[in-house]
Amino acid sequence: MTALESIVQGIIQGLTEFLPVSSSGHISLYQHFTGNSGEGALLFSAVLHLGTLVAVFIAFRTTIWALIKEMFSLIGDVFTGKFKWKGMNPERRMILMLIISLLMLIPFYIFKDYFEKVAEDSDIIIEGICFLYTSLILFMSDRCVKGSKNYGDVTVKNAVTVGVFQGIALLPGVSRSGSTISSGLFCGFKRETAVQYSFILGIPAILGGCLLQIKDAAEQNMMTFEPVNFILGFIVSAVVGICAIKMVNWLVKSDKFKIFAIYTLILGIAVIGIGIFENISGMSITEYIKG
Repeated sequence: MTALESIVQGIIQGLTEFLPVSSSGHISLYQHFTGNSGEGALLFSAVLHLGTLVAVFIAFRTTIWALIKEMFSLIGDVFTGKFKWKGMNPERRMILMLIISLLMLIPFYIFKDYFEKVAEDSDIIIEGICFLYTSLILFMSDRCVKGSKNYGDVTVKNAVTVGVFQGIALLPGVSRSGSTISSGLFCGFKRETAVQYSFILGIPAILGGCLLQIKDAAEQNMMTFEPVNFILGFIVSAVVGICAIKMVNWLVKSDKFKIFAIYTLILGIAVIGIGIFENISGMSITEYIKG
C-alpha cells in the first residue's frame, strides 16, 4: 500500500462514515476496483475507523463529557439503591437508551462472518442492493414530518428501533449513519437529536467493530504494520470526519438529506450493473478496461 492509497482510503472513510452513504460499502468498492480487497485489509480498516472515532469525540466533546459524568452518577445511584426509572434527567435517559440500542446489535453479530465475507469477496452485487436499501430509507426519512423529541424524550421503543436499524447496517453498502439517523426521524426525533444520537451511538459500535477486526487480523496473521501509511490514514480519516459531521448537521437541518438518497440510488444501480457484467464476463471491470 502506498502513502497515496492510505490518504485516499482515509478520505473515503472520513467522509462516508458520517455521510449517509455507507463507509464499509465504499471502502469495499475501492478495494475491489484497486485490487486491495481481501482479509489483509482488516487491520488498516480498523485504523481508519479509529480515526473517525476521534472525529466524533472532538465534534461532540461537550455532550460526551456530560454523558460520562452522568454515567458515574448513574453507577453510584445503582449501587446505593437510589436509581429510579421515573424522573431521570435527559443525560441519564440518553445513556440508558443508548445502551438499549447497542444491545440490539448482539443478535446481528451471529452473522458477523457472513457480513465480512460479503465485504471481502469479489462479487459486488450485494453491495449494490444494499446501496439501494440505503437510498430507500433516506428517501422515506426525508419525507417524514419533522419530529419534536429531544434526547431526553427517547423511549425504549425508539431505542430498540434505532438499534435494529443499526444492526442491519453491518452489511456493506448499508449506511450506519443513514440507518440510525433515518430511524430516529421515523421515531419523531428532532433532526439535531437524530444526528447527535446516531453519532454518539456509533462510538461503542465502531470501537467494537475495530476490536473485532484487529482480533481477526491477529488470528489470520495479518498484523503487518506500516507506520507511515497507518498514521496517514488515521489522521486523514479523523480530519475529514470532523468536516463530514459538520456537513451532515447542516444538510439534515436544511432538509437536503435527499441528496444522498439520489446518490446511493444511482450508485446502487451502477454497482449492480457492473457486478452483473463481471459475473457474465468472468473478469473485473478494471481488467476489462485494461484489456
